[in-house]
Amino acid sequence: MPLLTIHHKTVYRYARPVAFGEHRIMLRPRDGHDLRVLDSALVIDPQPMSLRWIHDVFGNSMAIAAFDERADTLSFVSTATVEHNPADTFALTPDDPAYFYPFLYDDEEFPDLQQFITPQYGDPNGELSAWARRFLDVEAPTPTFKILSGMTHGIREAFSYRKRYEQGTQHPLDTLRTQSGTCRDYALFMIEALRRLGIAARFVSGYLAMPPGSAHGYVGGGSTHAWVQVYLPSAGWIEFDPTNGIVGTRDLIRVAVARDPRQAIPLHGVYLGAADAFLGMDVDIKVVSVGENAEQETA
Repeated sequence: MPLLTIHHKTVYRYARPVAFGEHRIMLRPRDGHDLRVLDSALVIDPQPMSLRWIHDVFGNSMAIAAFDERADTLSFVSTATVEHNPADTFALTPDDPAYFYPFLYDDEEFPDLQQFITPQYGDPNGELSAWARRFLDVEAPTPTFKILSGMTHGIREAFSYRKRYEQGTQHPLDTLRTQSGTCRDYALFMIEALRRLGIAARFVSGYLAMPPGSAHGYVGGGSTHAWVQVYLPSAGWIEFDPTNGIVGTRDLIRVAVARDPRQAIPLHGVYLGAADAFLGMDVDIKVVSVGENAEQETA
C-alpha cells in the first residue's frame, strides 16, 4: 500500500499586528478502509490559546483554534502521513440495482440521502437540467456508468480550468455559461446536474497526488482539490473527479465530505483590525510518497 505524506502550509501576512478571531481548520485526511492516517500534526504560530478537535455533522475532523495575542503573521502547518489503498476500478454488473438509470434507492436509505438528492441552487430556465439530460440515451434505460463517466469526462474535455482568486464557489449556472472554473466550481456543477436526475451526490475536499513524470496531465495540484462522490445502491459512495477525469480514489486523498462546498472549507477564520492591514496569503502544498520524501531530504 503506498504511503504518502501531505505537507500543507498556509501563512497570512499583515501590515501590522492584528488580533485573531476563531479559526476552523479542516486539513486532516478522513480515515476509511481505503485511506488510513498513520500520523498527523498541526502546528500553529502564534500558538493558539486553545485548540479543540470535533467531528462535524458529516463526521469530518475539524480543529477549532482561539487566540489571545496579536501578530503580523499567522501560519498553519499541517503534516499527515497516510496509507492510501485505492479501491479497484469502479464497475457495475447487470445484477446491480443501479446498473441502469433510472433506478430506485432503498426505502431505508432514501431519507438519509434526500439532502444529497435535493438541488441546492436555482435553475429557473432549466439549463442545468437540460445539460444533465444530454447524457441520457434517447430510449431508456441508460447504463448508469455511462452517465457518470460521460459527465466526468465531458466537463474535463469541454470546460476550461482556471484558477480564481475570489472567495467561495461560483454558481453552477455561471460555470455552465462560461464553460470554465476551478475544481470546486466543477464539482459543484456536476453535483447539481446529478441531483436534477435524482442521483445522490456530495462534495469532497482533499488533495491530489501528482505522480512523477507526466503527472497524467493533472491540473489542480499544489493546492487543495475538490471532486464528487455519488451514492449508488450496492456500490456505496464512488468518487468522480471532473477536473482530471478520475473515476475512483486513485491519486485522490479525501479530507472532508459535505452537502455544499461552504461546509468543507479547508481553513476559515477572521482577523480583528483595519481592512487595509491584510497583505496577502501564501499557500504551499506538497503530496509526496514516503520514499520520494526521504530522497528529497537526503539530496
